Amino acid sequence: MRVGRVFSICFLSMFFVLGLSLVQAQAQKQYTNLAGKKLVIIRGYSKEAIQCIECHSKKTPGIVADWKMSRMAHAGVSCYDCHVVPKNSPMASQCAGIKGTNIYTSPLVSPKTCAKCHPSEVEQFEKSAHAKMASVPVVESKKMAKLMYHYEGGIFMGVPEGDPRTTASKRTGCADCHGGKIELGPDKKPLPGTWPSGIGQRYPDGSAGNCAVCHTRHKFSIAEARKPTACDKCHIGPDHPNVETYLGSQHGKRYHAEGNKWKWDSAPDAWEPGDYSAPTCATCHMSGIGELATTHNVAERLKWRLYSPISDIRKGARGDGMKGRENMKKVCINCHSPLHTESFFKNLDDAVALYNTYAKNVQKMLADLKSKNLLKNDPWKDPVQELWYYLWHHTGRRARMGYAMGGPDWSHWHGFFQIFQLYKDIEDLYNYRIKHGKIEELSPVMSTGPY
Repeated sequence: MRVGRVFSICFLSMFFVLGLSLVQAQAQKQYTNLAGKKLVIIRGYSKEAIQCIECHSKKTPGIVADWKMSRMAHAGVSCYDCHVVPKNSPMASQCAGIKGTNIYTSPLVSPKTCAKCHPSEVEQFEKSAHAKMASVPVVESKKMAKLMYHYEGGIFMGVPEGDPRTTASKRTGCADCHGGKIELGPDKKPLPGTWPSGIGQRYPDGSAGNCAVCHTRHKFSIAEARKPTACDKCHIGPDHPNVETYLGSQHGKRYHAEGNKWKWDSAPDAWEPGDYSAPTCATCHMSGIGELATTHNVAERLKWRLYSPISDIRKGARGDGMKGRENMKKVCINCHSPLHTESFFKNLDDAVALYNTYAKNVQKMLADLKSKNLLKNDPWKDPVQELWYYLWHHTGRRARMGYAMGGPDWSHWHGFFQIFQLYKDIEDLYNYRIKHGKIEELSPVMSTGPY
């Protein structure tokens, strides 16, 4: 291992000092006197790979600069290895540099390509809510389609269907986090507005999931993916301020104070306490720690669905909640005592139970109003339904996730304090409608500010 490592360093140093143009082709040497077996060692890059690198060094120097610093470059993986596709691929096209050759490429690199070298990681990732499940709201949900196009896209106020304005909100918000379906033009290249998108991105080859959301191309840094900033493109804001909560937690305080000294680039399953003095999002949800191996399925260490109108224990495609809780305890126990760990999760379970009580009571009121035809058909013009949405989707999530991420201020002031206020408003509206048998004329909802 040490000999190979020294060779790699020496070879790569020569490669980058002399320049790509001096590496003409792959050098191959065969050893046959090995008990009847043949060992073939290949060094360098193929002629075709070098052609790609030299061309893109001029056309997209930033991409090549990132790639040069990546572990892929150090391992001899080039543009050619990831972007070349079979001629019969639905994504097969040809850029100007290879027109007329038998080489076909695509700007799209799907998880199927990543799986050639990272099969376990892709298998775990595809089972997670970060792959196909992430894009379900954008690609498959009729309720979300109405929200994205009819309401946010302005159809309700006269913007004609098919007008690009009707999809602007989806393209710039929803799909950029959740992912969407990539559509191809006549040249087999992705149409503007359908790529790139978020973590659940769906490809023409049938695969789903966007590894580059966390490991930004073309450096694909493991250190970047381990930092909380890897998550704060999507896990922020009024409905799930996970990163904001983390940064204000005891863990976040240590990250702010000492994170610049932590060892971020240890190998997978070797990044352990000592390399860092407090966990990040990746430590708790994904990284190898103690007896737990690294996973790219972020549901493997979770008990509750904290994002839904009613929190229930995860099952099926969303994971095994009871097993997830035990896995998360195995994370905590690396730095905390059993007493501390049990106390923390007891508090979380009780907070979930309190939230569920509020939510189930509101659902009973809504059901009663619906049975008496006392709900408006348009939920966004109905103060009861609008307040309910903000109770579960915004302040209710903050109450539940706030404590889970170590943020008492989020759990209290931005959470339960606002929950009881919304609840009381809903209750008053419910009582008015039941008493008078009609819906109030004007909405009392004055503001739905983010916090």
